[in-house]
Amino acid sequence: MNHRRDYYAVLGVARDAGEQELKSAYRKLALQHHPDRNPNNTEEAEERFKEITEAYGILADSQKRAAYDRYGHAAFDSAAGFTPDFSSIIFSDFEDIFGDFFGFGDLFGRGRPRRTRAQRGADLRYDLEISFDEAAIGLETKIKIPRPENCSACSGRGAKKGSEPVTCAACGGRGQIRTQQGFFSIARTCPQCQGLGQVIREPCPECRGEGRVRQEKVLGLRIPAGVDDGTRLRMSGEGEAGSYGGPPGDLYVVLKVREHLFFERRANDLYCTIPISLSQAALGAEIKVPTLRGHESLRIPEGTQSGSVFRLRAKGFPSLDGHGPGDIYVTIHVVIPKHLSREQRQLIEVLSRSLRLDNEPLERRVAEKVKDFFG
Repeated sequence: MNHRRDYYAVLGVARDAGEQELKSAYRKLALQHHPDRNPNNTEEAEERFKEITEAYGILADSQKRAAYDRYGHAAFDSAAGFTPDFSSIIFSDFEDIFGDFFGFGDLFGRGRPRRTRAQRGADLRYDLEISFDEAAIGLETKIKIPRPENCSACSGRGAKKGSEPVTCAACGGRGQIRTQQGFFSIARTCPQCQGLGQVIREPCPECRGEGRVRQEKVLGLRIPAGVDDGTRLRMSGEGEAGSYGGPPGDLYVVLKVREHLFFERRANDLYCTIPISLSQAALGAEIKVPTLRGHESLRIPEGTQSGSVFRLRAKGFPSLDGHGPGDIYVTIHVVIPKHLSREQRQLIEVLSRSLRLDNEPLERRVAEKVKDFFG
C-alpha cells in the first residue's frame, strides 16, 4: 500500500488536528467529491471519495490513528495480520456529519426501506379577485378547480382492475441496484421501478397507470369580512390528489382586492377627502359622509380650514382578529369657485372689506413678521 497518499495530506489537515477539525475537513471534501455531485466525472469522484473516506475512517478512530502514526499504512496491511474495519466509524460519525443527505446507509450496505408508491399530492394555488365591498362584508362563493383526482376505475392504484403490481425483476423488489467497489457497497435507485420495488404490468386504461385523471371540481368558499389584498385562505385536503392512494395536498386561495374609487385603506382604517363650499367652511355645516354601511353625519364647525381632518370612530374596515373595525379619517377640501357672476363678485368684495376691518390687527402683525424676515 505504499502507493497510497498520507491520510493527513488526503484530508488536508495537520498531524495534530483535533476531532472537530478532522470532521470539518472530511465533510467539506465529501460534499465536494461525492459521486452524486459529479455526474460528469463519476469514476474519478468515486475514487477520490473512497480515498478521503478511508483516511477519515482511520484518523477519526483513536486506536487506528495511533497505529497509523506509528507504522503508517503498513499497520493496516493484511500481511501484518490486521484488516481495517470501517463500519463502526462509518455508521456513527458519517451519519452524524451528513444525516440522510447522501443516504450513507445505502452507500455502505446498510440498506434503507424502498420508496413507497403512495405520494402526497402537491399543494395548489388559486387566485381570486373580489371587490373592496366584498372584502369588507365577506361573502360565500364557488370556485372551479382543475386538478388531478384519483382514478375511479383503479381506485388510484394505477393497475388495471383485477390485476396487481408485480415485484420488479431488476432489483428483486428492493428498489435499489447494488454494486461493490472495494469495501464500498454502493446502492443506486433502480431505474426500472424508480425505487418502488414493483412495476405495473397491466396499467389501468383510464389513467394509463398514473392512478390519477384530471378533472374539474366545484368547491364552496367562505371569505370572512376584513380580508386584505394578498390574504391566503387554506382549504385542507383540496389540493392535488396523492399518487397511488397517497393523501391529497392543500389548496391555497390567494385574494386580490380591487381598489375603491373613494376610500384608501391603510390597515383597517379608511381615508377619504370630502369637498365643501366656501360658505360651509366659513359658517359651518352638517354633511353626509359615505361609509361601508351607509352614510354618517359629520358636523363641520365654522371657520374650518381646507386640509382639516375629522375622525369617524369604528366606521372603518372590520378586523379579521375580532378586535373591532377601524376608523374613517375625513380630509376637508374647501372648494374655491373659479367663475363668479357680477352679483357674487360684489357680495364677496363687500365681505372682503368687512373682513379686512375685522382682521386689521392680524394683518398688521403678519405684515410686521414679513418685514422682520426680509430685513
